[in-house]
Amino acid sequence: MSYRDFNLEFKNQVALVTLNRPEKGNSWTKETYLEMEELQTELQRNEEVRAIVFTGAGDKFFCAGADLALLSELNSHWISLELSRFQAINTRWERHIKPVIMAVNGITVGSGLELALSGDIRIASSEATFSINEVRLGLNPDMGGTQRLTRVVGPSQAKRLILTAETLDAQEAARIGLVDCVVPAKNLISEALKMAERITYMPPLAVRFAKKAINLAVDTPLEMGLMYEEVASTFCMGTEDKKEAVQSVLEKRQPEFYGK
Repeated sequence: MSYRDFNLEFKNQVALVTLNRPEKGNSWTKETYLEMEELQTELQRNEEVRAIVFTGAGDKFFCAGADLALLSELNSHWISLELSRFQAINTRWERHIKPVIMAVNGITVGSGLELALSGDIRIASSEATFSINEVRLGLNPDMGGTQRLTRVVGPSQAKRLILTAETLDAQEAARIGLVDCVVPAKNLISEALKMAERITYMPPLAVRFAKKAINLAVDTPLEMGLMYEEVASTFCMGTEDKKEAVQSVLEKRQPEFYGK
């Protein structure tokens, strides 16, 4: 399937998703997000895809947030009716059955940062910058920023970034845990794909259960998380992939996993 605002490429078992509005700083419109929802569905159903890398087109912007034309036309009525759907599209990356690596290649602003926060892992170009600037515009971060940013960097750092609209370079973003690693700009996509490929070598069902368990660890009491671990482990113990993993170690060969 082809998309207007995204490029979709397949690198073996990795899907490379590129937000493709470089002339607009890779900012998004309502149509961009609805298209992204369709793309998420395609990737969920594609059993050949085992990991996803998401980036922005060009070398200047990852995502500049909402298109200014969109901001000028929104009102409180629209927000009360429609915002939850757009929030859910970000959340769908977080809950997607495939791991999502955000390869942050440049300027990342406002809801662009909130989009990056919805991924499982964030790799930043050494030239990337980060700011969450809604308060400066008289707004409250509303695409998950107050919630995910706080979970990622803690409440004090979240207040620092949100209340001051400060811009961080990639090194400072890594220091506070906003991104997981920083690589030279020329190596960003190759390093993100390399990490994604490592994930594709793992048993897909084990990866899926592990991702969900980690997400639960953030939001649920310990006892519930441990209960989920028990259920997930019970299921995984009976899979063909688990048997193949053990057998490949015994036979000293590379395993072949089929998600069964």
